[in-house]
Amino acid sequence: MTEPSQTDAASPPKGIPAATIIIFRDCPEGGDPQILMTVRSRTMAFAGGMAVFPGGRVDPADLSLGEQVASEAPAPGPDKPIDPVEAAHQIAAIRETLEETGLALGLSGDIDAGKAAAARAMLEERNELAPVLEHFGWHLDLAQITPFARWYPKNERLPRVYDTRFYLADLGTGAVDVSIDNSENTHLFWTSAKGALEAAERGEIKLIFPTRRNLERLALFASYAEARAQAESIPVRTIVPQIVDEGGRTMLTILEDAGYPVTSELLESAHRF
Repeated sequence: MTEPSQTDAASPPKGIPAATIIIFRDCPEGGDPQILMTVRSRTMAFAGGMAVFPGGRVDPADLSLGEQVASEAPAPGPDKPIDPVEAAHQIAAIRETLEETGLALGLSGDIDAGKAAAARAMLEERNELAPVLEHFGWHLDLAQITPFARWYPKNERLPRVYDTRFYLADLGTGAVDVSIDNSENTHLFWTSAKGALEAAERGEIKLIFPTRRNLERLALFASYAEARAQAESIPVRTIVPQIVDEGGRTMLTILEDAGYPVTSELLESAHRF
């Protein structure tokens, strides 16, 4: 087998920058934690009709706010300055989550359901997070958003390729309402990672290759704390799926030491977009 080549996270590939949050909550009935997933509109060019995690592309305004955060916030240490590009991705994930679900994550201040709904409406008008934060007196709390993974699934059949950073966040009891944005998404639902994989096997939802691999990884954890601990123990490296020949079979493969229990799938069965 040919070992897939990969790109280090510090050397960004030339894709469209994007970010997504895997949102945990405690299962109301007990048992495995649940995560929030959304079904994308079939009209979308990328992953149309697929079940994914909330998120989207990084906008210029996110990059500007990331630069501001990096210049104003105290660094965690002399050897660990805040990366403005990483901050911009976290900001994009926060913004997209508020837009797509109505959840105000990665923020601190006087936040309740009514203010979150008003902030979502304002964000839909302004399309930037900074004026929303200023209006409501909220502050970014990027420590709530834990880096988990980074995927760059190159595909010659796609006109646009996304370089997506995945983050983890926790709602705790999760006693909050969520609602779709009626544009990019058609359905929001809570499920365990194992439940999502089982639903895909039954044909109830469809999963693209990166989402399936991430769900398999998430199914390893009995709590958000376990997921965060593993995320913090494994350096994020950019995963670039590779097509390789393995014993006469054409496989789509990923790194074998990035925390994923399944690292290959038959190319013919993999949904790549």
